[in-house]
Amino acid sequence: MRLNLASLARSALGARRPTRVSRPEAASEAIVPGVHVDAAALAKLEASAREFNLQPRQPVHSLLAGRHSSKVRGRGLAFEELRPYVFGDDIRTMDWRVTARTGTPHVRVYAEEKDRPVLLLVDQRMNMFFGTRRAMKSVAAAELAALVAWRVLADGDRVGGLVFGDDGVTELRPQRSRDAVLHLLGEIARRNQALRADAPAVRSAARLNETLLQAAQLVHHDHLVIVVSDFEGHDRRTRDLMLQMREHNDVLAVLVHDPFLSELPTSGELVVSDGELQVELGFGHERIRRGINDFVSTQSTALFAWQKGIGVPVLPLSAAEDTAAQLRHLLGRVAALTPRGR
Repeated sequence: MRLNLASLARSALGARRPTRVSRPEAASEAIVPGVHVDAAALAKLEASAREFNLQPRQPVHSLLAGRHSSKVRGRGLAFEELRPYVFGDDIRTMDWRVTARTGTPHVRVYAEEKDRPVLLLVDQRMNMFFGTRRAMKSVAAAELAALVAWRVLADGDRVGGLVFGDDGVTELRPQRSRDAVLHLLGEIARRNQALRADAPAVRSAARLNETLLQAAQLVHHDHLVIVVSDFEGHDRRTRDLMLQMREHNDVLAVLVHDPFLSELPTSGELVVSDGELQVELGFGHERIRRGINDFVSTQSTALFAWQKGIGVPVLPLSAAEDTAAQLRHLLGRVAALTPRGR
């Protein structure tokens, strides 16, 4: 298991002196479920994507809705109301039957429906290669991205993504095709399989902000941006970039986490590594436990403050639980977390 050695070990004040990691023999190429995921497994999630809905009739229409109802009233597809005619109304909207029956001119008002491209930002950095139950955080992030991509395509909207690792970002602009979704899933799987315990340590906390900046340059207005990450390396710049995208788009942060750090055992040890150095953290030492708890609490508090501060909902996704089941539950929370009118 790998954690952020630099930040976590500093938080656990009494940690032992780091030692060099000995390189194991080359690992098998077989995909171990929960540790890695392949494109075929992500493609199979298409069936699970039928079990939830992103359409406006769901309580999440303000965020995860392709073809959402806009605030502009015009000649759209969704009937909204029938009302008396007022000067300036388009004569083509006149309901002649109601007008004849009531003797008063009435018009039919429609809510114009707009296409909403979805851009998924999927974190596959080494900090995501951690998990104590069911799956690594990197796998949970890949699964959620696949579920959303399939649902968006089923709803007839465009979907694309920025898949980022420590070594770079792959940009796939939103498209409305099955091949585009499969291409996106293939790139997620490729980066996911590159995450290994014996991989060279080339961590890049700045990659998060670099990817957000790239996304901000792509989504000018009326996009739904979903950032799926543990947000390691987030800072004031991260918040500013999220706010920048939020001004003309809907933005949702999915915080992928493992419950281990919030449920620390009272005994035992954990070996923490960044691929080059490793350190043992003894949970029997109160100072170490308190340091880790304080570190995790500070990081999570700053992230969840985005909801009130910049209007970006932050939804927790546990790598220890089934991703599809959590997604169905989380969708019901989005409306309550979204400012009125969005």
